[in-house]
Amino acid sequence: MIIQSKSNPKVKDMAALKEKKFRRERGEYLAEGVKMVSECIAAGCEITGLFCTEEYEGRFENATVVSRAVYEYISDERNPQGVIASVKIPDTSVRAPQSRCILLDGLQDPGNVGTIIRTANAAGYSEIYMVNCADPFSPKCVRASMSGVFFAKIMQGTADEVLSALSDTPIICADMDGENAYSFSAPQKFCLCIGNEGSGLSQKVRSAAQYTVKIPMRPTCESLNAAVSAGILMYLLGRAEA
Repeated sequence: MIIQSKSNPKVKDMAALKEKKFRRERGEYLAEGVKMVSECIAAGCEITGLFCTEEYEGRFENATVVSRAVYEYISDERNPQGVIASVKIPDTSVRAPQSRCILLDGLQDPGNVGTIIRTANAAGYSEIYMVNCADPFSPKCVRASMSGVFFAKIMQGTADEVLSALSDTPIICADMDGENAYSFSAPQKFCLCIGNEGSGLSQKVRSAAQYTVKIPMRPTCESLNAAVSAGILMYLLGRAEA
């Protein structure tokens, strides 16, 4: 049986997860697309609901088939693929890191947040702390993370909570007033901090840092995109373990 109505309770519940309010209330988020949902399942994430259009019927176990119109109502994509899952948000309580990690301080662009999660997963920074950032479980962040969100330990909290958890971890801030990152020798375990796209790091986080590094640039360039900077520094500072 194909669900044809947008007022179906299951359909409305799934569609509501496009909004941050309902993601927080229910502790769930959306993962969309054949590849994304397949990787979500392979990663062992807890799937709470799964819808697909007719062309994907039988492709995923326990998927509910919906009409194309209903699917487009649920989807956040411009060109929906036809498979979407609701996923349980794992425990995000703030705790001390086990190895090198990254702190995002006030990043507001969901594309940047998702891209950093993607790169952190690739570069071996599995623990990601967030203070006053865009929701890492929004559809745009999840898409930009390219499945990184399924593997990262994402911890959101206040600056005080996060800095308390990092009290025994050397903090390295990215800032144009720092020393050259290419000549800097990072400790084996550290937390790399990336600040807001426009205003940079908050004073509280900056004051907690033991080190400050910069990416050298030509005088014709004022700054780099936050996600680009984070990617360069994650690999550069972690090169001792490469």
